[in-house]
Amino acid sequence: MHNEGKVGLFGAAGAAGRIIAASLGAAGRDYRVVGRSREALVAAFGHDPHAEIVTWNPDDPASISAAAEGLQSVVYLVGVPYDRFAEHPPLMQKTLAGITAAGVERFILIGTVYPYGRAGSNPIAEDHPREPHTFKGKMRLAQENLVLQAHGKNGLSTLVLRLPDFYGPGIERSLLNGVFEAAANGKRAQMIGPVDVPHEFIYLPDIGAVVETLTRTPEAYGRWWHLGGAGTITQREVARQAYALAGGQPRLMVAGKTMLRVLGLFNPLMRELVEMNYLMTEPIVLDDSALTKLIGPIAKTSYEEGIRQCMAAALGSAQPSEPRSQAESARS
Repeated sequence: MHNEGKVGLFGAAGAAGRIIAASLGAAGRDYRVVGRSREALVAAFGHDPHAEIVTWNPDDPASISAAAEGLQSVVYLVGVPYDRFAEHPPLMQKTLAGITAAGVERFILIGTVYPYGRAGSNPIAEDHPREPHTFKGKMRLAQENLVLQAHGKNGLSTLVLRLPDFYGPGIERSLLNGVFEAAANGKRAQMIGPVDVPHEFIYLPDIGAVVETLTRTPEAYGRWWHLGGAGTITQREVARQAYALAGGQPRLMVAGKTMLRVLGLFNPLMRELVEMNYLMTEPIVLDDSALTKLIGPIAKTSYEEGIRQCMAAALGSAQPSEPRSQAESARS
């Protein structure tokens, strides 16, 4: 067993932070959750005796160093709004300086497929060229280059764990979450098309055990790794299964690239989605055989089971139709 020092989750309040924290706690490991809002951190982690709650300002190097003091490993989960991706590299520069000053030994960036640009073929291994053609891809590439360049300096070891699009119970930032909520409430689902192209999604709760393992696997550092999902599935099939679990037929409103451009005239988020729409028409599928060879078999939740879990959560939080209609009437 490798040395198991304390792990800090920077940007912990989101879904990935809660999932990784649960795996650390299940392994009996103490961990620190770091975020801007103490209230949000207490709500998410206050029940776990393994959790230490710390607030920070990610723009302040002194605050970063204080948040990292006494940690062996840091898992970086800090997100920025889609229209502020230029903030990723400077935030990472400050974070790396702060954790180095605090003596952190290991650093894991949870990354994306954006830096690859378009896939030459699928599935792709880690030796695929990183040639982003989008602004967001270039910002993510700059971010992870900073991480990889920091490896081996000032006692710090670094790695990037690259994930595809994700989904999971109640995960609002998932591309698929609106489908589950719409199906549970008997509404029409708004989706970003095309919806008939096979796409890879990872069931986000599956990443927890992998990240926990990587924090205590020193030979993993100095490179990036892929962690893929349980194969591929079309969004239409996700919708079919979701609506069937709710006892209905799919009702879809699909926005393609042209509609996204039109919606972007009024909605900044829709405008930002346009340049990344190539991932819907030309999806990237990750080959994670290298990671499996390193850490052994990786448990992956099937799409059928993952969709069932997501629908159970959505149905559990769905509102009865009559009160919901009254509420909607009151707002109109």
